[in-house]
Parts: sequence; structure tokens; C-alpha cells
Amino acid sequence: MTMGRRCFISATAAATFATAAFGQARDYRQNASPVRYPDGDILVLDKRFAKYKIGNTAIQRLHTGMLWAEGPAWNGGGRYLLWSDIPNDVQHRWLAEDGHISAFRSPSNNTNGNTFDWEGRLLSCEHATRRVVRHEHDGTITILAEKWQGKPLNAPNDIVVHPDGGVWFTDPGYGSMMNYEGHKGELSLKEAVYRLDPRTTKMEIVSDEAAKPNGLCFSPDYKELYLADTGEPKNITVWEVVEGRKLSHGREFVPMKQKMKDGSFAGGADGLRADVDGNIWAGAGWAGEGYDGVHIFAPDGQRIGQILLPEICSNVCFGGAKRNRLFMTASQSLYAVYVETQGAHIA
Repeated sequence: MTMGRRCFISATAAATFATAAFGQARDYRQNASPVRYPDGDILVLDKRFAKYKIGNTAIQRLHTGMLWAEGPAWNGGGRYLLWSDIPNDVQHRWLAEDGHISAFRSPSNNTNGNTFDWEGRLLSCEHATRRVVRHEHDGTITILAEKWQGKPLNAPNDIVVHPDGGVWFTDPGYGSMMNYEGHKGELSLKEAVYRLDPRTTKMEIVSDEAAKPNGLCFSPDYKELYLADTGEPKNITVWEVVEGRKLSHGREFVPMKQKMKDGSFAGGADGLRADVDGNIWAGAGWAGEGYDGVHIFAPDGQRIGQILLPEICSNVCFGGAKRNRLFMTASQSLYAVYVETQGAHIA
């Protein structure tokens, strides 16, 4: 018996809305039994998210065995994903053509966040050296930032690029707070978000209001900047971008803490990405089963969907030939899932 396309879509939607609050038991090991469609770990919390969930696809674990995976960035020209394993001091590369994984750069100076600029050059935040670097096409490395007003940066964390060429990065200092992800040392600067002009290397502080500014991303039209604060109060804020250079009128976009079974409040967001419809996809965790994974927020700040993972999700990015595959770095593993939207930006 065959099922028409319309019937299949209707059945998928019905099953999606009936998904249990905590997903389904599953085994991510190689050669494990396949997951029954639709994937019960992709949760529709609001009907607005239903159109983004594909009924006949599943979350896949592409690689595991790392210590703390971070900083996924998609290279469209090379058709590969690059990400960091900070404690193991290596950047990995996953090739789309055959899933081959290799060490892209080792040692990597405990690199955390990565992105690609508008010329396809890799930009990385190095914990060990407390600097932001650019990898040139000829293989050399250009130091873009390492000090502010004569003092060393704390430990640059996450990074994005603006169409005007500006490089925006956060400097919460996690990589200098212990030796596990860098070199333990004093933090001489207030935690802040910086904008860097790569042509002149002039830097500016665009905000120092967050306790621990971490993941950041622009809205699709680059008129707003979203910022995850992994210090208190563990929220995501949104700011107006003025003339591509400054921030104003910051406000809370969404609190990330949720009430747990024991009555406590836990959870927080780390890395962020926007899709073409302006939804914000946030790597989240530190709260346990039913929370850890990816939280998806509509432009009005409402949580509309979740992708549940068995690990804390540090960061996300969209990639693939159509930019419709969400890659997720989560603690010791790399995951991916196809969604019915596209990433708003180049990496």
C-alpha cells in the first residue's frame, strides 16, 4: 500500500505534535538500530516550528571521542565543516563528500570559536595565546587582535563577521581561568564584546554589560546582534546595530534558565545562529535530560522548538550545499540534522 505525499505530510505533522516532552530512547553508537521517523528528539513546542521539522530525517552523530567540542564553521567553497576540540588542542575537519575526518590544525593554541570571512579565510579565537587570528590563503597567520589598551585580552571566545568587513568577537576569559582549555592566568580586562576593523586593526568595545559574553550572531539583515551571557543571569540579549559599528537599546531576548524537577532553575545558552526567517538557534545545556541540546526561538523570543541531545550542546552552525543542515558541537561529539530552513549567514 502506498501513501500519497499529502497524507504523509499530514501524518508526520500529527505525529510531531504528539511527541513526548522528553523525546525517545536511542542508541547513537555505530551500527545501532535506526531511529523511527519522525525523530522524537526534535520537539515542536509551538506550531510555528512544525514547518522546520522534516518528518523523514534523523539526528546523526558524525563523530565522538573529543573532550570539549566547540566553534563549528562551514566552508561553502571547500564543502567542509571545521570545529575545535579545545582541551585536546586540535581543530578538526569533516568533509561533506565522504564524511572523512582529519586534524586540520594541531596544535591549535586551544582554539575555541571559528568562522570564515567574506574572502573565505578562517578566523579563529585562540585561548592559549589570547588572540584572534586570520589564516591567509598562502598559509600564513595574521594576528588581528591580542591586546586592548596595552593589556592582553582575556581569552577570545566566539566570533562573527559583518558585511562591512568588521569582525566581532567576545572575550569572557574562560580559556585563561584554568589550564584545561588554555593557560591559567590573570584576567586584566573587563569581559566585553569587541568590533575589529581588519584593514586598520582598530578595535572598539561595543559592549561590556554582559557578565560573561559568549556566543553571538547577527539577525539576517544585520540590524540586530544577539548575545548569549553564560554568567548571571544566563540569558540571551538582543541589541540594535547602529551603522554597523555600535550597539544600542539592548534588552533581554529570552531567559535560558528553566525550572527543574527539584525546584531549582538551571540551563544556559552558548553558541548562536540565525536562520533566514530570523529564528535563533541556540546551543544549550548544563541542565540535563530534556533540556540539553538546541533551543529554537522565534523572532518574538518565544521558544518554539528543541533538538534534544544526550550531551551539552556548545555551539551550532548551518552548512551543507543548501545551508539546510544544522551541525551541533556537543561536549564529546559532533551531531547533524537536516531542517527545512537555511542559515542566514556565510559560516
